Parts: sequence; structure tokens; C-alpha cells
Amino acid sequence: MSDSPLPAASAGAVPWETSFSKAVLGDMLRIRRMEERAAELYGQQKIRGFLHLYIGEEAVAGGAMQALQAPDNVVATYREHGHALLRGVPMNAIMAEMYGKALGCSRGRGGSMHLFDRSRRFFGGQAIVGGGLPLAVGLALADKLSQREALTACFFGEGAMAEGAFHESMNLAALWQLPLLFCCENNLYAMGTALARSEAQPDLCAKAASYGVSTERVDGMDVVAAHTATQSAAQQVRERCVPVFLEFQTYRFRAHSMFDPELYRDKQEVQAWKQRGPIHSFSARLKAQGSLTEQEFVALDATAKAEVESAVVFAEASPWEPVADLWRDVTTPSGAA
Repeated sequence: MSDSPLPAASAGAVPWETSFSKAVLGDMLRIRRMEERAAELYGQQKIRGFLHLYIGEEAVAGGAMQALQAPDNVVATYREHGHALLRGVPMNAIMAEMYGKALGCSRGRGGSMHLFDRSRRFFGGQAIVGGGLPLAVGLALADKLSQREALTACFFGEGAMAEGAFHESMNLAALWQLPLLFCCENNLYAMGTALARSEAQPDLCAKAASYGVSTERVDGMDVVAAHTATQSAAQQVRERCVPVFLEFQTYRFRAHSMFDPELYRDKQEVQAWKQRGPIHSFSARLKAQGSLTEQEFVALDATAKAEVESAVVFAEASPWEPVADLWRDVTTPSGAA
């Protein structure tokens, strides 16, 4: 990470003033503490099914989500807890959903991989690798045809770029000049295979550029870089109504999922990446610049932990969906038109 001062505000950009910097740091702490607690609850079998943690990658959501606007659409993967939280989905609703409770954001029917909130234009949580890409194209096309001023930001991992859905989506987005921001979170290993072992062309920006779209490679461990790049790319999408591709080079500190024995990478490599952890690096940078004290950091962390514990209490107390409602939205009532 660069030791340069935080960038000054540009026209239309959110200024990296002290209050904003602390808010972004607080957001990354909220993601980290929520996910650490989720891992504990999974071990206690309070959360069941699949659980894919974002720990280590918080700078991408922390920076990128701040560059989006309320009318924009957001499509994410099954590692979407942080994106949903920073999009404004209440932590109570996220935790209840992971518990499978009726007060969850998807009424307990989706679980960890299918967070959804239409009111905040957060369209998943997609369990299928690359599955969100065609959906994002559809949302962007609908907005363009209806002349609705918004962009669609689609987050996906580098593993999705080996899928046909990626190429079809990139082709249509470029062909139809759609307001679509492709956000690739490259954590180097997809599910458990190194990039060089799964991609004949490991230069992801070169792949995207073959469709004639603008691309940029971003340090995904630096929340300032993530925000600045997303802000610039989003401006291009809005002003020119064209797709743009961002590759966030990041790293997950935990295994692919809670079932993953993680035999495909060295522990020394993980430890080396942890030295560039987004929360540690950004908080150290703020302290060095005199924008943050240790006491303020502790207070932000305490606030995040308190929110998490409140969400756990909410999830524990939330009801299960009544058996009588299990057919709701699944079948059409007899006699209905």
C-alpha cells in the first residue's frame, strides 16, 4: 500500500476527509466482526448449509460500495455478506437470513448465499459461479431501454471468467453499450485452483479488453484505491453509457468455504498476504497521518462488535417460517388467474 496522503476530493467525488475515512474503516470492521461471529455460529450449528467468508477482502466492498448511488443495481456472488451490509441491508436481517429465520432478508429461504433486498436494489447473492452476470446484463438493459438513470455493478470472482456466461455477458454489454460496471474480485484461487492452472490467459484485463471495454487493475487490499477506481469507472459508465471492467486484486484469508480443507496454498503465503490486511493497513495509514488514534480505533471496533451481538440476539429470537407458509411463492392458489 502506498504511504502517500489520502487523495484530495475531486469534482463529484466523496472527499477522503477524516469523518469519511473513519466511516469506511468502521464499515470494514463491521464486515470483519460479523463474519468472524458467523464462523463461530457455524461451528455451533446455528448457521447451516454453506458459508463463504469475505475476511481479507473487505477493502473491495468497503471502497466500491461507497462509490455507488441509491438508484444503482448491485449483483453479487455467494460471498456477498459485506456487499449486502454496506448496501444498507440491516445486519439483523442478514444474520436472521443466515440462521434461516423468517425475519431474514429472504425470509430465511436463501441463507448465506442468497441475500436479497429489492428495496435497496440488491439482487443477490448468486450461488452459481457466473450466474449473476447475465442477470446484471438484463438489469442494465432494462434501465437503458426505460431511460432510467442508473448503473448496474456486478461483483464476481475470477473463476467466473472461465465460464461461458462471462463471455456472453461481456459481449452483449459491449455490443449494446450497457451501463454496466464489471467488478472482478480476483482472490487468485477461485474455489481452490490457482489462476494459472485454470485460465489459459491469466491476464484478466486482457480478456475483458478483447471485447472493446475499458479496463483497470486495482489493488484490492487498499480501500482508497478501490474507492478511487470505482468512482472513476462509475463516472465513465454514467457519462458514456458503456460497460467498464475492474479487476480488484485481493486475497481471502479464510478457506473457500467452511468445508474447504485448504490444501492448495501454503500457509506462508497466507501469512504474507495478511501483512497487507485491509483493516490493519488502512488504520495504520490513518494513524500515521494523524487522522485516527488507537482509542478511536478501539471505539469503532467496539461499535461493530456491539452491532454484531445485537444481530445475533435478533436472529436467535426470530421465528421460523410457519409450515403453512412453505408453499407461499412456490405454487399458484387453486382458482387463481
